[in-house]
Amino acid sequence: MRLCACMGASLDIIEPCGFLWNERKIRQSAMDYYDKITITRHNSWDDFMTEYSGKRRIILMSTKAAVPYTDLSFESSDILLAGSESSGVPENVHESVDKRIFIPMKHDLRSLNIVNATSMILGEAIRQTEL
Repeated sequence: MRLCACMGASLDIIEPCGFLWNERKIRQSAMDYYDKITITRHNSWDDFMTEYSGKRRIILMSTKAAVPYTDLSFESSDILLAGSESSGVPENVHESVDKRIFIPMKHDLRSLNIVNATSMILGEAIRQTEL
């Protein structure tokens, strides 16, 4: 939430998500950033796709992708999609997104945490679309 607030990005939460949505606890952990972002909650992947599919590109950030994020030409309307930090996204999500990108890393390491990875990719997307 802090990343979205600071970078001017909205946040979509697709249920079921990896944590219990308790607004009081979410507000507490997000501190004063909660009221600075637009949060949209979707009851399911299908609801999310109904809202955005064909209207905006959905870009999955995944260690299983073949295209480095630096090789993608971002568009200002792109949606960056992150899955569960421990398990990623289901196969049907991999199959239904518009693009899949990854962060090149040393071969003997698994992944960055989700906020660090999203920060890098969001920064590149903003660099490309707002300069």
